[in-house]
Amino acid sequence: MCMVCGCGAGETRMENGEHGHHHVHADGTAHSHDHGHEHSHDHAHDHAHDHQAHDHTHEQRAHEHARGVGADIDYGNGPAHAHAPGMSQSRMVQIEQDILSKNNAYAQANRTWFDAHGIFALNLVSSPGSGKTTLLVKTIGQLKDQVTMNVVEGDQQTSNDAERIRATGVTALQINTGKGCHLDGYMVGQAMERLEPADESLFLIENVGNLVCPAAFDLGEHHKVAILSVTEGEDKPLKYPDMFKAADVMLLNKCDLLPHLEFDAKLAEANARRVNPKLVIFRVSATTGEGMEAWVRWILSGLKLQRIRRAGQERALAAK
Repeated sequence: MCMVCGCGAGETRMENGEHGHHHVHADGTAHSHDHGHEHSHDHAHDHAHDHQAHDHTHEQRAHEHARGVGADIDYGNGPAHAHAPGMSQSRMVQIEQDILSKNNAYAQANRTWFDAHGIFALNLVSSPGSGKTTLLVKTIGQLKDQVTMNVVEGDQQTSNDAERIRATGVTALQINTGKGCHLDGYMVGQAMERLEPADESLFLIENVGNLVCPAAFDLGEHHKVAILSVTEGEDKPLKYPDMFKAADVMLLNKCDLLPHLEFDAKLAEANARRVNPKLVIFRVSATTGEGMEAWVRWILSGLKLQRIRRAGQERALAAK
């Protein structure tokens, strides 16, 4: 169980559509399946803790979630709980702080690796139904002839979105979180190892559909990109301020529907900027392509900046 948001930490599953899948269980046991011409099973056991899963206390389970146990990636067979019976509020707060601290360490390691390789990483977040995957497919279509890309797809169940990404010709890895409501830094680090992204490439993460918990979990991305659709409501940024504070960019999606809705786009943007005055906002439509050119230019400028930073790091190392 994650003490920050109450999501379950059962078994998580990761698959990339090519090399089978890999499970990491709540007791630290890794179980791999390779579905090539021969069927093999590899087992690796982590004995960092001598106790079994059924002996874990609520506190130990919380720490395990932060450490990434249960990550790889079909995370949630167990029930989700929003409280820990018998644990004081102060202790829960301390555990939450520990979880976020450990997650941030994983995230910083991811970011350091991205920077060293000139990779530009974006974390796309939204409510379910915002058109996030459709927008991602449209973005890939406009960039894939210019940029090498990898995509990580986060969902509680199914590989539907990853399959849509793979249909574009881009490599995608699916992370199923089960009861979990967000990706974390450890999961993304494991995904990076599996995907082995090319230097100076684009790394896109589509988080689990949720405007609450992903705001607290840094994945090592350079920017969070919040997607708000015109079918949701102008007050969403005020209802979920943490996400819009954490984001650097907001995509106002499905703008082709504005003539048919009573949605005030200017008010939605004003509400978002009340929460985060520095927010960069693009009005887009994944269906018609409206506004996509400006969004794609922004991505290309971020890639260019990453390449410049990498070149600067290499010069600094060479000068030592």
